[in-house]
Amino acid sequence: MTQKKEKKDAAAKEVKSKLDPSVLSALAAKAKNLNIPFLQDVPKIEDDALSIISKDVALEHKIIAFEKNGHSAKIAIVDPLNINALNILRFISERRNVEFDLYLVSEEMFATMCEQYSGGAEKAIEEAMVSLQDERTGKEDKEGEEDVESETYNDESADDNSQTSTIQSAPVTKLLSVVIKHAIEGKASDIHIEPFGAKEYRVRFRVDGVLYASLSIPKEVGRAVVSRIKILSNLKIDEKRKPQDGRFKIRERGRAVDFRVSTLPVIDGEKVVLRLLDTGNKVIDLDSMGLMGKGKEILLRNIKEPFGIILMTGPTGSGKSTTLYACLDILNKEERNIITLEDPVEYSISGINQSQINPEIGYTFASGLRSILRQDPNVIMVGEIRDSETAELTIHAALTGHLVISTLHTNSSIGAIPRLIDMGIESFLLASSVRVVGAQRLVRRICNECKEEIKMLPSVLTFIRSQVETMPKEEVEKYGLNLDDGFHIYKGAGCEACANSGYKGRVAIFEALEIDKEMKEIISEHNGSETEVEKYAKSQGMITIKQDGVIKVLLGLTTLEEVERVTEGSKSVGGETEDDKG
Repeated sequence: MTQKKEKKDAAAKEVKSKLDPSVLSALAAKAKNLNIPFLQDVPKIEDDALSIISKDVALEHKIIAFEKNGHSAKIAIVDPLNINALNILRFISERRNVEFDLYLVSEEMFATMCEQYSGGAEKAIEEAMVSLQDERTGKEDKEGEEDVESETYNDESADDNSQTSTIQSAPVTKLLSVVIKHAIEGKASDIHIEPFGAKEYRVRFRVDGVLYASLSIPKEVGRAVVSRIKILSNLKIDEKRKPQDGRFKIRERGRAVDFRVSTLPVIDGEKVVLRLLDTGNKVIDLDSMGLMGKGKEILLRNIKEPFGIILMTGPTGSGKSTTLYACLDILNKEERNIITLEDPVEYSISGINQSQINPEIGYTFASGLRSILRQDPNVIMVGEIRDSETAELTIHAALTGHLVISTLHTNSSIGAIPRLIDMGIESFLLASSVRVVGAQRLVRRICNECKEEIKMLPSVLTFIRSQVETMPKEEVEKYGLNLDDGFHIYKGAGCEACANSGYKGRVAIFEALEIDKEMKEIISEHNGSETEVEKYAKSQGMITIKQDGVIKVLLGLTTLEEVERVTEGSKSVGGETEDDKG
């Protein structure tokens, strides 16, 4: 980082030294006459500022954003009297709701500033191709790059400066750096690098739960990138016949980002998936996740109990762990000893004892749970109940006076009961220990910048009415939804803020099954029969995950298509609107 900054400072000084003093003086006088500041030094430009004006537009009109603060931004401009440039700025200002302050800049300084645009993927690919062609023997790879990358990613004691500077030291490493940087900036949760046909690799990012193609790279370079990732993750480079799992860590702008790596042999080579985990401190709460109504009330009421089991269910990537972290944050008080067993530790919370399992040395959820019970805990979080041994120990911990929260992979909250019984847990023990089973999915939020109301087809209206009318009126009111003027649904038209997708961010849809006295009897007497449990839950007015989603559609938080994408149902119900019919 220090070397990089020194290079930029040197470049700025070089630009200034090349300018004739009389030119500088003339520019300063011009700025004074136009009553705008004169920018003489190249600033470090943050990516959120650069993203205001695309590189093509910047080069064509010689304008570049170099600082953004809320709804205002500073713009460097070579010719403040250029009508076309000013019109472009006015258009961008209105579209993005940002006010601009102009700064006069020299042609040379402007060119230097443009070098800070990211998006150097194509150039990085070219450099990697040249490097691989020039060094077929791979000597440089073995002698130099492995050490560089190990230092960059694996040595957690290394400071941010060494990590930032060394990651750029080789073409293939630089390409991987570009891919990772774009993923972090785009708030991607996963990076997929996979063979695509016979001649190339495809890079895709999962953003807000949906995969997007980002980049195509030659197959030769793709293989080299996969090898780099294996080196960083301490995996066997020459093992291409079976899956491998690993991890590495980088620092991006002062915060640690953990990568969980999984390789898989496929027909045309190896596929690699990197899960991004921001291990820095984050503000996590149930409100920001979108938990509302009866489900939220049930969860909050039961996490304050002294013992029992709170379970969260749902597929991978549905936000289960995040919800549990939000619960831990509520419970995180001085008088409670909270210990977690995780794989991996996704968020760091001050005041909580977080432990990461390591199956390679025999430190599993089951063995870790045995040790935790000797640590005098009040609250225990088990990352996931994967086997019967962990399930039995979890039940034992709950029955001996501990509050245990964990996750389980089932499709619904009701399905968790027979799943645990299938793991070998006696139904009477299950009834005595489990307090709440929640189920969760994540749907994309409608972008607030371009949200607009749309007309409903009769079939959509019928479906929404059928869902809402089966809910008790007082439960609907808990969401703050006013239905006096009928039903309204919305969508995002698409704008720059959401990359024309109509969505930005995600919100949880949620259901909670509370195990009350009658439910305990049903589980014990009927051996956890899913049919009997569901029948009783409906009779008690349980708000299902789909009903919760429909309410959030009416609140304008998401669309019916999104709710149906992650829950059971016909896509034709929410997949067509009057606007789609044209």
